Amino acid sequence: MKVVHTIQELRDQLQGQSRIAFVPTMGNLHEGHLALMKLARQHGDPVVASIFVNPLQFGPNEDFAEYPRTLAQDIEKMEKARDVYVLFAPSEKEMYPEPQSFTMQPPTDLGNILEGKVRPGFFDGVSTVVMKLFSCVQPRVAVFGKKDYQQLMVVRKMCRQFQLPVEILAHETVRETDGLAMSSRNRYLSAQERAQAPELYACLQAVRAQILAGQTDIAAIEADAVKQLEQQGWSVDYLSLRRQSDLLSPTVTQVVEGEPLVALGAARLGQTRLIDNLEV
Repeated sequence: MKVVHTIQELRDQLQGQSRIAFVPTMGNLHEGHLALMKLARQHGDPVVASIFVNPLQFGPNEDFAEYPRTLAQDIEKMEKARDVYVLFAPSEKEMYPEPQSFTMQPPTDLGNILEGKVRPGFFDGVSTVVMKLFSCVQPRVAVFGKKDYQQLMVVRKMCRQFQLPVEILAHETVRETDGLAMSSRNRYLSAQERAQAPELYACLQAVRAQILAGQTDIAAIEADAVKQLEQQGWSVDYLSLRRQSDLLSPTVTQVVEGEPLVALGAARLGQTRLIDNLEV
């Protein structure tokens, strides 16, 4: 595996390649990330991964400084898996040599709801860095995980509206044996919190079961789910049933007629913020 730190080195390595598959990450890799890289290898050659903790997507009171940076261990994991040909690990100065005054702004109906409402500017930062990484790597295929469901939709819409020649592939959420979605932020959890953490997924499963059982009162289902989590000590940002197509709220008629839905949740356990989702 080649490890490069500058855009010029990256372009030199990829010169003449037309079937590049790309996996952007912020590092601190776990089995979920490695699964994305394995899927990328099935759809392109060579596979490029990036590790960059993007400051543009962190709010002023979020965990940018504390976010785990484990480059040496990440390289070791990728070399062992043998799916990645080039790792692009730029510095902040390399990615943003001057203030990034040109930025991407997702449409408000997608970018300012759910995660975007709780974390203003988050999807501006995500969209900007993804567009910049696509410009550097010029992939034919890029792989994202479904755990970040809204992010996946934002990236897909950005590619579609800008006619980017990049196919976006989605990998199912990779989970621990007890159901907890794998995440780099799971390491923030204390032992007691880690034991509680699967409750978020269990709550989404209960929401899904109610819909499949024929219940149609979305507001009541959501309120009950929030109450259950709060009673167990969680601080809930949102727990919402939305349409898979656009993340807007479904009508009762759509629920009855079997509109594809997704239950999305974000909540804090102690100081750790977890997100998850489950398609219905």
